[in-house]
Amino acid sequence: MQKHLATSLSILLAAGQLAVPAATHAQADFASTATPIKHVVVIFGENISFDHYWGSYPNALNPAGEPRFVAAPGTPSVNGFTAALLTNNPNLLNAANTTGASNPFRLDRSQAATADQDHNYMPEQEAFHAGLMDSFPEYTGTPGPPPTGDATTGLVMGYYDGNTVTALWNYAQHYALNDNSYGSTFGPSTVGALNLISGQTNGVSDEINASSKVVNDGNGGLTDIGDADPIGDVCSTTTGAQIHMSGPNIGDLLDSAGITWGWFEGGFDLSIKNPNGTTGCARSTTSAVTGVTETDYIQHHEPFQYYDTTENLQHIRPSSVWAIGHDDGAVHHQYDINDFYSAVKAGNMPAVSFLKAPGYEDAHAGYSDPLDEQNFVVSVINFLMTTPEWSSTAVFINYDDSDGWYDHQLGQIVNQSTTADDMLTGDGQCGNGTNTALPGPNGVQHAQGRCGYGPRIPLMVISPWAKANYVDHTLTDQSSIIRFIEDNWLRGQRIGDGSFDAIAGSVNNMFDFSHMNMRAPYLLNPVTGEPMYGPVSR
Repeated sequence: MQKHLATSLSILLAAGQLAVPAATHAQADFASTATPIKHVVVIFGENISFDHYWGSYPNALNPAGEPRFVAAPGTPSVNGFTAALLTNNPNLLNAANTTGASNPFRLDRSQAATADQDHNYMPEQEAFHAGLMDSFPEYTGTPGPPPTGDATTGLVMGYYDGNTVTALWNYAQHYALNDNSYGSTFGPSTVGALNLISGQTNGVSDEINASSKVVNDGNGGLTDIGDADPIGDVCSTTTGAQIHMSGPNIGDLLDSAGITWGWFEGGFDLSIKNPNGTTGCARSTTSAVTGVTETDYIQHHEPFQYYDTTENLQHIRPSSVWAIGHDDGAVHHQYDINDFYSAVKAGNMPAVSFLKAPGYEDAHAGYSDPLDEQNFVVSVINFLMTTPEWSSTAVFINYDDSDGWYDHQLGQIVNQSTTADDMLTGDGQCGNGTNTALPGPNGVQHAQGRCGYGPRIPLMVISPWAKANYVDHTLTDQSSIIRFIEDNWLRGQRIGDGSFDAIAGSVNNMFDFSHMNMRAPYLLNPVTGEPMYGPVSR
């Protein structure tokens, strides 16, 4: 075992992918926590429905020449595709889908690059068709290419298996997966990002050219339902939609308690020049998989930029590596992804870290893909597994929205809405509009535009304290992650102001805090997603 591990680490070191920090512990290690977890890392990807990545788990086709995946005996099943869903799907039977009518079909590893699907607030609800889940090609489907040959809206029915999302499936064999987790509400990236950090999408306090991105909350305010840039970010569009948010977020609660934290996003450091010569807000990378050049920093993916208390609109750099995660003036805990690596290597790992990949690695169809995402995710986790902090770390993998990709499961309607943009249960309806989950900002009792829960999305926990080869069926949503942070560090304090954190399901069932599941690193190849050494003893 030690020989295999040493060989694996030497490979990573030689490739320049890993640098092992000195054996020091971050200051946050000594903060009081309710569990053995002293460090939470949230890898927040883009645009994946549960069935798109996990529908056929744990069964992979295993064509010749592709990474193989064979599940361990006793691997639990997920709420995925049944035989009827694969051969007699409601989307195939619905004539309104026209030429896009289709059963779910496997996308090969050679088809990792796909067209982006429609994932806006209304079309997602229309695709669900009051729970019939039979109108995806009609409302969210976008034809390729790519892939070549998938030229109808039926592309939205495509899914990957363990020959493409190999690393994630391998992680599931050793850690915990939840198959009952949802976007807090319907809607695209900005909506999901706001839900992740505040559990809240109403409370828009200002907007510029954003009339199509917001709706009246029914009480004189506005709710965000679309992608609008943060007002004032130097990288925000000067002619398109922009918004600003009021109310608290999880960063405010952590600041008040003196807990170190940060949002780390690819491209945030505007002083760096990429190998292709791009710099500033135009820093970009071309994916070898998709062939698309995308900016590293995508401003409407950065949720803390929408709030006065956590915005760093000029992208001011931290005063030192030791200031990362701490109160550092106008930096407000907003950093580049490179700063995360620097802080951890220096022994200054924040207690709570949100990681956003550079655009080409964030999994968003149209400019990113599962293979580029895998490279980012595995590189981060391999790095963390070789640090002294790993024994007290939990990595959450979650996503901002479904991209409109097919998923067969309707979640609970915990918050109803009746606006012109709501279509879940009828024209202008998400439920009957008489009840919402919680009061909103300023005690508002009924916030429109927050139809939820939305589409089902993946949620994983990778940690020495995660249950092994475990599938959790607890009902959770994006705000369940901040609920865990609140329970672990803040004695259950809630954001308030209508945040879904107060009703979010707990992720604790994905852990076993009585003993560690896996002490040794489980290193994967970031290209293939396969283990870099043999089975790990537990």
